[in-house]
Amino acid sequence: MIFMPFICLGIGLLLGLRHLSERLLNIIDKVINVALVLLMLTIGLNIGINDSVMLNLHSIGFNCLIIALCAIFFSVLFTVIVEKTLLPLEKLRDRICAENISVSDEINISDEEVKSGSPLIWIMPASIVSGVIIGYFLFPDNLLYVLDYLLIGSLIILYMSVGLSLGSNINVFRYIKILGFRVVYISIAILLGSITGGVVSGIILKLPPHISIVSASGMSYYSLTGAYMTQVYGIETGTYGFIVNVMREFFTVLLLPLLIKISTGSPIAGGAAGNMDTMLVPVTKFVGVEIGLVTLITGVILTFTVPFMLPILCEIFA
Repeated sequence: MIFMPFICLGIGLLLGLRHLSERLLNIIDKVINVALVLLMLTIGLNIGINDSVMLNLHSIGFNCLIIALCAIFFSVLFTVIVEKTLLPLEKLRDRICAENISVSDEINISDEEVKSGSPLIWIMPASIVSGVIIGYFLFPDNLLYVLDYLLIGSLIILYMSVGLSLGSNINVFRYIKILGFRVVYISIAILLGSITGGVVSGIILKLPPHISIVSASGMSYYSLTGAYMTQVYGIETGTYGFIVNVMREFFTVLLLPLLIKISTGSPIAGGAAGNMDTMLVPVTKFVGVEIGLVTLITGVILTFTVPFMLPILCEIFA
């Protein structure tokens, strides 16, 4: 199981580097979206058929809330330290403006996108809820084995999509050379902050590290984290991986007006891996399009880091 993510990532990366046609990329994007919806439905089904999870859903929800808030808090704290010592983002903003670096090709945020957003924002939660209801009331016991195949298949497609996204966005990394390697420190601060948040919340809640630390290390990549933790540890632990990172995105959006008052990098710290896609629009609206480039770079790095971190952490805390 530990090698499967890296093989799929490699295949996806090779495909992404081949400069596929726009038509083919659109088809692949639709396949990935279907896989995401199917994955959410499968996770929901697994929750619904598990009596233990259903009975303890309220306590699991509370624990997930604490883990998510701790992950955000320490990510913000470590990012502020980086801003104060190694990488003042306001100075970096001036440099981006002075060098006339064009970010419009990398950050395409239209007014329509800001207003409407992606339909997956409501389709995916609806799939989870539908899965829970079907699993609890209707799903036949003789088809339970199908859920394992659906979970593994969705995971393979997800890992390949991460590699494909990286290969397609490889030109983002040239901005690291232009802006300086220190821009990577933001990603490192968010990663270390998320892990620290997992450790602290685990101590507070008296949870085993494979629940608190691994789920916090998902850094808002809820689909992959929930699916992988379900595959390795079972649905109860996988529920933590999913809910913690959904809550991280939710509370980041909710707290954006407060986070931007703390520092320029704080909204980026909250969004974490989600800064590559779902969180890019709301975070960039607060930090500005120039620092939006840093947001995108951070999201790409962390999105690619999560699939590597999860198998390693799961092996450590097995």
